[in-house]
Amino acid sequence: MRQRLGSLMLATVALVLFQAQSIIAQTRSPITLSVDATEAPRKLFHARMTMAAAPGPLTLVYPEWIPGEHGPTGPIINLAGLKITTGGKTIAWRRDDADMYAFHLEVPAGAKEIEVALDFLSPTFAGGFTAGASTTGHLAIVTWNQLLLYPAGSNVSDVTFKASLNLPAGWEFGTSLPVANQSGSKVNFAPASLERLVDSPVLAGEYFRVIQLAANPPNEIDIAADAPADLELNQELTTTLKRIVSEAVSLFGATHYEHYHFLLTLSDHTAHFGLEHHESNDSRVPARSLLDDALRDVSLGVLPHEFVHSWNGKFRRPAGLATPNYQEPMKGELLWVYEGLTQYLGNLLSARSGLWTQQQYRDHLAEIAADLDHKPGRMWRPLVDTAIAAQILYGSPSEWNSSRRSVDFYDEGWLVWLDADTKIRELTGGVRSLDDFCKRFHGAPSTPPMVKTYVFDDVVATLNDVAPYDWRSFLLTRLNSTDFHAPLAGIERGGWKLIYQGTPNGFLKDFEQVRRTTEMGYSIGLRLNADGTIADVIEGMAAAKAGIGPGMKLVAINGKAYAPEVLRDFVRATIDPKQRRLELLINNEGQLEAHQLTYSDGERYPMLERDQSKADLLSKIIAPLTWTR
Repeated sequence: MRQRLGSLMLATVALVLFQAQSIIAQTRSPITLSVDATEAPRKLFHARMTMAAAPGPLTLVYPEWIPGEHGPTGPIINLAGLKITTGGKTIAWRRDDADMYAFHLEVPAGAKEIEVALDFLSPTFAGGFTAGASTTGHLAIVTWNQLLLYPAGSNVSDVTFKASLNLPAGWEFGTSLPVANQSGSKVNFAPASLERLVDSPVLAGEYFRVIQLAANPPNEIDIAADAPADLELNQELTTTLKRIVSEAVSLFGATHYEHYHFLLTLSDHTAHFGLEHHESNDSRVPARSLLDDALRDVSLGVLPHEFVHSWNGKFRRPAGLATPNYQEPMKGELLWVYEGLTQYLGNLLSARSGLWTQQQYRDHLAEIAADLDHKPGRMWRPLVDTAIAAQILYGSPSEWNSSRRSVDFYDEGWLVWLDADTKIRELTGGVRSLDDFCKRFHGAPSTPPMVKTYVFDDVVATLNDVAPYDWRSFLLTRLNSTDFHAPLAGIERGGWKLIYQGTPNGFLKDFEQVRRTTEMGYSIGLRLNADGTIADVIEGMAAAKAGIGPGMKLVAINGKAYAPEVLRDFVRATIDPKQRRLELLINNEGQLEAHQLTYSDGERYPMLERDQSKADLLSKIIAPLTWTR
């Protein structure tokens, strides 16, 4: 028995040594990665890798936990054509039975390197906000983690890649990844760690524009569009984008990048979202977002948000999100800082730069405050759980959002950090603010890209350094609350009140126009899509009491065919005691049903009203630092 056990131990040690030898070979010799994106317009990428490998067992992995996406979102379902060879001979591989992102193979004796070929099948756009759609006939976002494998057990900062990219003829590109040289449509990049490679996507396109925003350190915006007309940018907006940079640098007092690229995709055929990187951001918005006022109001706030992440998220990062590789699960408990503080600061920059007017800022704030104040899900899921459960909540459907809650740490983080900002100003008589926290936590000295981790106690300690107070209890109370009402103290301490009026505010009008929705959540408790399909119902309000649920479709109101204005007219009329009953004809999976509502308060839409009994701290908070309006 002992002899057999000893043999097993020796075999195990030998296996570990073989794996370690392969990993050491990888870290010492750069992996070459050649990406052919010439077929990007038909949603197809080809990748080829050559990597050093020692004979024996080897496991290669596909990136699973993607930085900034806060979950196991690596799109392995779109990996195809995987073939591994050495010296022209195919090496058999087998996917791990439990880990779908791992591939096992045996490197044959005498081999010194292997070649890996794979294709990536880019998702097609199906409308709305389809996750992952990143190519059109005229542009593409090249996301490196989708196009490679690397040795299991590696630290991504220790593995070096030497990448090249072949683009469609005539396409231009932008990226923060250093370029070694370019010949025609082929770009050769300087060797970089896998960490930096994945952190440096490439935006490329047929219709492309570059605008310099700052010189020291360099900042630029690289824009790709599906049509040349969408690239038009007036001088006012150009100046505003420059102010985003100057206001951010003034806010933090230092930078942690050597050069920064805003990578902006203008398209109605890609997913719409933003993803942060240390020296760039991947921001995708509707095609006419530079030209249309409503789209600008709703969409372009992604640019300052993702820019803030260079400081808050990429430089200062929660320890649970700073994993050594892309296979180790991330822990999101501090996403209320990573994303919530970024939401607060990004929106602050939108106001300070002039991207939003002060009224637009207040309208945005009123809308998110009202939304969070109408979420029955608050009574069972505290804010901290939305952060811990982020990896599953990002994929949650819109139906029953008010009862489920989703990634509320973004917008509720805005309220919590506004609460903290106004509290600091109150405690210090206006001498200090959250700006001082940012300078201490994210600021000097300026550095190249690097990661400095933190835990909850570090946040508390820095707040105490700015203004002594029981910040631990302050934060924990808000993180663990199951109160039905949202934390509105920051708005109120800031000299404003959340109230409701009979007409939508400017932001809500723009939001309904862009997203093609109808917001009746604050009156009868219904949110509807353009065709009358009910997107959500707020429990406890009139529609829910009448038995209406998400997924049903509103056909008629009081005998008149549904249209948004018809519904608004009837709801507005309910202030008349004779018109307080509404009959909604509902299509419930093919069955027509009449639902009776009793309601008496007319239309209700959120807005902020000035509280003259208090100082107007909110206006001071959003005032510019570097220019005069």
